[in-house]
Amino acid sequence: MDAFRYTRAERIEDAIAASGPATRFLAGGTNLVDLMKSRIERPEHVIDISRLPLGTIEELPGGGLRIGALVPNSDCANHALVRKRYPLLSQALLSGASPQLRNMASVGGNLLQRTRCYYFMDDAFDACNKRRPGSGCAALEGRNRIHAILGASESCIATHPSDMSVALAALDAVVVAQGRSGTRRIAFADFYRLPGDTPSRDTNLEPGELITAVELPRNAFAERSHYLKVRDRASYAFALVSVAAALDVQDGVIRGARVALGGVAHKPWRALESERLLIGAPVEPRAFDVAALACVAGAKPRRDNAFKVELAQRAVARALRSAGGIA
Repeated sequence: MDAFRYTRAERIEDAIAASGPATRFLAGGTNLVDLMKSRIERPEHVIDISRLPLGTIEELPGGGLRIGALVPNSDCANHALVRKRYPLLSQALLSGASPQLRNMASVGGNLLQRTRCYYFMDDAFDACNKRRPGSGCAALEGRNRIHAILGASESCIATHPSDMSVALAALDAVVVAQGRSGTRRIAFADFYRLPGDTPSRDTNLEPGELITAVELPRNAFAERSHYLKVRDRASYAFALVSVAAALDVQDGVIRGARVALGGVAHKPWRALESERLLIGAPVEPRAFDVAALACVAGAKPRRDNAFKVELAQRAVARALRSAGGIA
């Protein structure tokens, strides 16, 4: 780990004012500290934000929920209102990491965790455009079993690791960020970036902006939702494919649907065509199978990860069956 300057912020405004290009905000540190130890992240200044007043969950007018950026993952997953109104989020959080890590990891930090691509996480590999812009992508011709089949580019085929973010994508969450220019609300669909030619930028946060909260709008998906995570090990492993599925059913007909996938792209992937096919369909296996086939439209698998295409389709069909109450 390189030497760095450490300060602790007591106010949000102080943290933002002290930030700069070589600054990183530290909350639970479950990802950042590991990356600093490996010298992948090399900040000159670390600002501890763990004491900022961002650790509460509050109801919003109209039935939504505001989750502070410093709420621990475990507290969020087990909060009564989250479990009642957004069980999809609770399920996703509880499927990730270990209880000890969930106790430390924050909601804001979870949003900003970096990819687990082998070539990004190991500084011994020179070719990683995400770590060293312009150096190439070793995964293109290397081991790419865990890599993206959707939304990738020739510059980067890494996947986003967060389970929580897949659920938030399905729930149409909004990220609230504060910077020197004030506060702005970022629709979740606009928060993450696809790699394109600039894979080193994971999000559309501006320099110095600090995530202060995540807001969840009111929805009708609480009774029929399911998070499915397919992985190599039964626990403590990142997803090969994950699915957040939610349905709004009235009189046996699907009136609203959300399908988001993890483990397949540089960001949580909304299967919009699958959602379109579900609306107006009856709650039956055939409708789910048709929607599942569409979830990977435009997929471009690599040598080692072509299995993810069928795996994603099967996972979506299974998650929809669970959400729809069909065994």
